[in-house]
Amino acid sequence: MKENTRIDKSLQQLYSPSDFREIGHQLVDMLADHLDEVQSQKENPVLAFKDPEKELAFWKRDMSSDASMLDFYQKILDRSIHVHHPRYIGHQVAVPSVISSLSGLVTDVLSNGTGVYEMGMASNALERIVTDFVAKKIGYGPDSAGFLTSGGTLANLTALLAARNAKAPGCVWEEGHNQKLAVLVSEEVHYCIDRAARILGFGSDGIIKVPTNVSYQIETSVLNNYLENAKTKGLTVIAIVGCASSTSTGSYDDLEALAVFAENNNLWFHIDGAHGGGVIFSEKYKYLAKGIDRADSVVIDFHKMLLTPSLNTALIFKQSEDSYKTFEQKAQYLWDSQQSREWYNSGKRTFECTKLMMSLKVYSNLRMYGEDIFEKNINRLYDLGKAFAEIIKNREEFELLIDPEANIVNFRYINTASEDLNYLNSKIREELILSGKFYIVQTMIGEQRYLRTSIMNPLTDEEDFKALLDEIERISGFIK
Repeated sequence: MKENTRIDKSLQQLYSPSDFREIGHQLVDMLADHLDEVQSQKENPVLAFKDPEKELAFWKRDMSSDASMLDFYQKILDRSIHVHHPRYIGHQVAVPSVISSLSGLVTDVLSNGTGVYEMGMASNALERIVTDFVAKKIGYGPDSAGFLTSGGTLANLTALLAARNAKAPGCVWEEGHNQKLAVLVSEEVHYCIDRAARILGFGSDGIIKVPTNVSYQIETSVLNNYLENAKTKGLTVIAIVGCASSTSTGSYDDLEALAVFAENNNLWFHIDGAHGGGVIFSEKYKYLAKGIDRADSVVIDFHKMLLTPSLNTALIFKQSEDSYKTFEQKAQYLWDSQQSREWYNSGKRTFECTKLMMSLKVYSNLRMYGEDIFEKNINRLYDLGKAFAEIIKNREEFELLIDPEANIVNFRYINTASEDLNYLNSKIREELILSGKFYIVQTMIGEQRYLRTSIMNPLTDEEDFKALLDEIERISGFIK
């Protein structure tokens, strides 16, 4: 029986240029109106919070709706958090530039996977330019190399894989573990480092958390004690991780001291600069990351303070050879030789094979706005962090945790007869979210709960900070 090879009209419609043009023009207009509204009308909510079960029920009903796609997109806008709103000062997510967002449309239409050169010629070339640019800003020499990957979690895991390969005797990749490995980290290290170490099979004992000082930086004076204690337990410490900066407090570890310690003890020195590593682009604030050029590997998220949509992370190695040795396995249908060192076949160095065209979004920012756009943004956000801290210190109803080094500011409301400040501040945050007027988060520092802000939007100003504190005072008046 002869097969019917006639193309179904509905399949042809999937790729209709006229549909793309018609819906696309309307969608761009809708998104432009959205940007204009959230940036200019601060009284509008940052987030119209809904109960999770009610939200799920709403979208189940939408599946059978006959409303237009434009109506659907408008619902998405209405029922999502608005990071472009100046009063979004919550999680560490970039407020993406217009050009990087439009570049995302291009990458989605092309859908080029960049793990193999032929599938992403342009994006692989752009990735080389972007990562070389970052390596130079770090202070690395010509032997460095890196790549982009989907987020800091994956990048940190890959870096620790490289550390294991470089510092653990024997070939773990081929033979499996033959000893108990460990890594030294700060108590303030991001949870993804802990997760990466567990994935690598280090176990709880292999994640050695070193206490921090009063500024929440790793206490370098006790590193030798922790290293020797690990050895007595039969652990082989292969790496030490520095924070630049920590997620909770925005504190930068003493990277130079960590570099000396790593060199003296033959340890891999990795820096998790997912959030604050971007200061390498700032003449004003790069002192915070002094010593970063002595690390073996560095992670920096473009989707934090570098104006790029999520996810988009650079992992840079001081020695390019280390990046190639991490994943050495045969994949004959992709390339002829695993041993060859080809920057344009990034699948040899990453978990990802069908990798998104991340480089296009970063490159577009640099090409349209110039190399100093990252510096301008970081300076603005860090300056705002200091300004907010001063405003808090001048309001006796509030307590500042520490003077911020970055754009992360922790504080709490204390003007109350309540003995349970943790409960009070948690309820304040809850009421803020329900009101939609501001979006902030919270964190536990020791046993104390603090309200935590990450200032990510350069259009946020001091009036927004004052309005936030005023709103907190108002809310506190009716919390029981």
